[in-house]
Amino acid sequence: MKQDNNIPEIDFVITWVDGNDPDWQKQKMEYSMQPDLSQKQDDRKERYRDWDLLRYWFRGVERFAPWVRRIHFVTWGHLPSWLNKEHPKLNIVNHKDFIPEKYLPTFNSHAIEWNMHRIPGLAENFVYFNDDMFLIKKVRPEQYFKNDLPVDMLALQPDVANTKDQVMPYIYLNNAMLLAKYFDKRENMKKQPGAYFHPGYPFMYFMLELAFPLFTGFYTVHGPSPFKKSTFVKMWELEPELLNEVCSHKFRQKEDVSQYVLREYQKLTGGFVPGNVRRLCRYYDVSNDNSRIVADIGHQKSGSVCLNDSNQEIDFEWAKEELHMGFAQILKEKSAFEK
Repeated sequence: MKQDNNIPEIDFVITWVDGNDPDWQKQKMEYSMQPDLSQKQDDRKERYRDWDLLRYWFRGVERFAPWVRRIHFVTWGHLPSWLNKEHPKLNIVNHKDFIPEKYLPTFNSHAIEWNMHRIPGLAENFVYFNDDMFLIKKVRPEQYFKNDLPVDMLALQPDVANTKDQVMPYIYLNNAMLLAKYFDKRENMKKQPGAYFHPGYPFMYFMLELAFPLFTGFYTVHGPSPFKKSTFVKMWELEPELLNEVCSHKFRQKEDVSQYVLREYQKLTGGFVPGNVRRLCRYYDVSNDNSRIVADIGHQKSGSVCLNDSNQEIDFEWAKEELHMGFAQILKEKSAFEK
């Protein structure tokens, strides 16, 4: 289907949590104190603390992606006090509106993401944003979907044994193991060589991998993710037991598989248009010196930025002030999504 202006129907989905909500904190604490869970879960404070940057996300969408059909704003139940709930493009989605009751409550982003296809009214083609991903320059629909297919980059890289992180390296390996169950690396390369060796791809991500006959891992751009809703349905048909187990985990665990599997499945089946999407999003780890982030936002170096909160030792209040200054350079005016 097309909109009247001949732009493909593309939705945005964003997930958000207010880590300062006392009711949410109380419920999270109740489940995190369960026996034998404390050593398995990923419950770091930076996974939930709120940088109060959400209004810039909505301002960025209004200014830089006015073509979006609908925005599905997914929350535990809390809402920002400033949000205009009556905006015609806004669909406020509570976890209970789409996640099966047996998985609730959940504090596991994987459980939320693996069920996104169940969001009422969601378009077949949608772009998924974490709440740390922001548009900072005009983007076009065809940067996310062409010919009804997601635009993405099929690139390989080894899974890294990072002993400082006791969760994510296992998840990346789990993802690769699951995909290897359905795809043979050499056969897939022969079947769609243009997907692996596409002009414009970063050179470094495929040359070393040619030496390995088996998949060692996948490079997925950590930015806005283009998805087909039907891909979720297909993966649930293929792996109902595994996904049921993952969604049953109240917190992230190293036994999980992530939604990155869905992007890679789309690529390995040939259901995508190759493009260097790394150019579309710049990734940063927030630190005690965020001058480069502020400068790059001000100069609008890319279509979007991802500001990863990974360091518990930073001066949180100062870092938050720096980021607000950065976004205020280009998104000072209130949007229609604000009261």
